[in-house]
Amino acid sequence: MSETLKDLLGALHAERVATWDPKVLQVNIDQRRTLVDTADPSVWVKVGDAVPDFSLPEVDGGEVTLDGLTAGGAAVLIFFRFAGCPACNIALPYYARNLWPQLKALGVSLVAISPQVPERSVEIKRRHDLEFQVASDLGNVLGRRFGVLYEFDDASKAAATAKGSFIGDTTGTGTWELPQPTVVVIDRDGIVAFADVSPDWLVRTEAEPILAAVRALTLVAAE
Repeated sequence: MSETLKDLLGALHAERVATWDPKVLQVNIDQRRTLVDTADPSVWVKVGDAVPDFSLPEVDGGEVTLDGLTAGGAAVLIFFRFAGCPACNIALPYYARNLWPQLKALGVSLVAISPQVPERSVEIKRRHDLEFQVASDLGNVLGRRFGVLYEFDDASKAAATAKGSFIGDTTGTGTWELPQPTVVVIDRDGIVAFADVSPDWLVRTEAEPILAAVRALTLVAAE
């Protein structure tokens, strides 16, 4: 049986249920539920949207641009929260195992994007020996254009502050904003062919729907 992100992230939540202080856990659960309940899909990036030109610093140096990503065909963008996010440290290695090898074989680019500054985002690339690009969306500019940002609710801000933590210091953005886990597939003309946004960061896009969207583009290009 092949591994799924649903199972991997479900195991993370089960571990938290077993080990976390119930009040702390409830803040986490309530924040994710609020994000789902108040989500407005009308503002999210959608199939058929033209992707604006962008240039993002890659954590190992150089720039990641729209033209560069789509020069050889399709490209896949995966937005994640920050390098220390436990769910992100499950999701990105999962994509490295179950998505990247197939994309690479098809000549399709993959970049993981976080607002965290390069000198901090590089940690997750090193930790998991990720072969695909990891880039920083400084100031959440691209995430804002795609309509996929969220801000900590008051309870989450209070809980973080009580621990002496501020996500803006962690990311280097100076704000409480993070991107919702998002996958965008872009065709060679810079048009969105697939988009999936998850307000709940413990629910993320499986590899197979992404691959299906990419394969559909590959078939069209071959015709």
